[in-house]
Amino acid sequence: MADDSVVCVVDDDAGARQSLSFLLGMAGMKAEAFEAGPHFLESRAADICKCLIADVRMPLMSGIELLDAIKARRPELSVIVITGHGDVPLAVEAMKSGAADFIEKPFDNERLLSSVRAAISQPSEEMNPVKAAIEERLNTLSSRERQVLMSLVRGNPNKIVAYELGISARTVEIHRAHVMSKMQAKSLADLVRFALVAGCLNEPG
Repeated sequence: MADDSVVCVVDDDAGARQSLSFLLGMAGMKAEAFEAGPHFLESRAADICKCLIADVRMPLMSGIELLDAIKARRPELSVIVITGHGDVPLAVEAMKSGAADFIEKPFDNERLLSSVRAAISQPSEEMNPVKAAIEERLNTLSSRERQVLMSLVRGNPNKIVAYELGISARTVEIHRAHVMSKMQAKSLADLVRFALVAGCLNEPG
């Protein structure tokens, strides 16, 4: 089904811009692509697009800088941040800055399209219809599993989590698997997003 909403893609990688634009076009969406944040901000598209997909690591302006700039102008705009680096602290920074979602490369096409559709269908500040479900999943975690979750979403690798909690790395792996399963998360980016929606990232460390 065709959609008149404009989705903008900002990525310094020409291949990524082309493939994302093709994917969005095949899904019936209008896509406009830019190789740098300043080019996007100077365009008419910056004022009319319904969703922005931005890579995190770009030379002229980072995805976080672009996110801050466009949110200052259009706080209601939904921004999806993508990265190939799996940088969890960066995911936390992006989502605290107002990103609607954070997706790691290589991403599942349907996962990305689902996020874009959700972004278009409702303003970013109202994108928490699943908050109750996430809180319900959080309540299924044991106290130790919640400790592991909080350490993971702050960007700590298993060895650091183990050191902080005084348990073995193997035990962390087991707890981590339980957390991913109970939270229904496919990636650390999912965990970060769920934790932010539930307000966990505002809790003292």
